[in-house]
Amino acid sequence: MTTKARVARPPIELPEGNPAERFGNPVPAEGDGGVFSQSWFPVCLSEELKPGDLHGVPFLDGKAIVYRGSDGVARVMSAYCPHLGADLSIGRVVGNEVECRFHRWRYDTAGRCAATAIGDDPPPRARLFKFPSQERYGIVWAFNGDAPLFDLPDFEHPDTELLVRSYRFDEPFECDPWIFAANTPDMQHFKVVHGIRFDDEDPHKLVDWQDWGFRYGFRADHQDGTPIQWTVGIRGTSIFWQEGLYGETWLGGLVGFAMLEPGRHRVFAALAIRDAGPEAGALHDELFAGAEHLMHRTINEDREILNTIHYRPGTLTRGDTTLGRYLEFLRGFPRAHPAGPFLR
Repeated sequence: MTTKARVARPPIELPEGNPAERFGNPVPAEGDGGVFSQSWFPVCLSEELKPGDLHGVPFLDGKAIVYRGSDGVARVMSAYCPHLGADLSIGRVVGNEVECRFHRWRYDTAGRCAATAIGDDPPPRARLFKFPSQERYGIVWAFNGDAPLFDLPDFEHPDTELLVRSYRFDEPFECDPWIFAANTPDMQHFKVVHGIRFDDEDPHKLVDWQDWGFRYGFRADHQDGTPIQWTVGIRGTSIFWQEGLYGETWLGGLVGFAMLEPGRHRVFAALAIRDAGPEAGALHDELFAGAEHLMHRTINEDREILNTIHYRPGTLTRGDTTLGRYLEFLRGFPRAHPAGPFLR
């Protein structure tokens, strides 16, 4: 007769008092209530938009067009013809106007219908929504609103003294732009994710709070031991910039987060170095190569975190002092969507 040996069962682990609710004070998501942050968002790279080019781009919760007329100006407008709703991005640019492919109605630089192909008078109400736009740092930008509330940030050195290269990351991030922006006031994130070791205590007291964002400077060692003297900042909900010494080299970086749709954005970036003169081509290439490596490494250290996060501010600590204030800034940030009826 064979008997089985008794095997002790592992004990059942019981919770020691589960929380009754999840504590937190959420920040409004983009698109909540049908509105979006009134901020500057990148639309495309300047080099992608030659005179006569016309492109359709996802924007906010619909579609816009960006085109460059014969005058060289880049303009951003709603994508659908007010006549019957044809997609203007498959039309063409004629001088400084956009022509619809369906019935060849033309829209001028203000978004007004300027002419119909059959000669009927242009209906006064046939208008596109025109976004405030500008072109800087090799990027075309559009502002969500009727008029900009603030401008793009400047580097500490004049544009005339800088060389700038611009980039677009094709793989989108699966979160709202403000979530990426919130990494900058998150000093725990700087230390833990990016390996930055501040020379002194966390620089919460050095933060300069402004109407539309903040800036602060610090000295630290980067993860590979390189000494850095940086000033970093956020403008609005969709623009990050930093500048200062990385080792002995001055580098500037500005990142814009394109609003593709609620919960999804794409990163555009501009890197800046000091112009060392026409004979310094090899040096410029070397500096840009180092800056590109740093940019890609930093962004990729954040990618998987941001693509999976359910961002809900909960139990903050003293190390979150600046982050907590920025989250309050976000909760009160102006939101609107005047282009909404025209983008879909």
